[in-house]
Amino acid sequence: MLPSIHGRARALERGGTFPPMARRNVTGRWRIVEMELWDRDAIDLVEPAMIEFARDGTGAFHFIVVQAGLDYRLSEDRHRAEFSFEGFDEDTPVTGRGWASVDDDGALSGRIFFHIGDDSDFSAVRAEMP
Repeated sequence: MLPSIHGRARALERGGTFPPMARRNVTGRWRIVEMELWDRDAIDLVEPAMIEFARDGTGAFHFIVVQAGLDYRLSEDRHRAEFSFEGFDEDTPVTGRGWASVDDDGALSGRIFFHIGDDSDFSAVRAEMP
């Protein structure tokens, strides 16, 4: 884990107004604010980087030119998700796996592993719902 990633996410998240139970539930839409391998300009290249966990066990993420759908399972306490994904890095098909967990302060941290490729820690904060 990278302390600088998690520290910034926690600082951004503190301004949120989410009830305690909702803050610990991984389900929902999250704004990726930092990644281990790429800087903020890179991860937001096309649009703001996001990861989402829908209530039906599916979801999606996008950052840089990567877009993927995911299938996940929640831990019993709903604070951690383990997922597999498939999608595209520009025009190249990609697959992989990952995990994400809600920290005590409500920030999301996790790791994304590309099959036979890079892997990176990430940190995220709850996204405002439209």
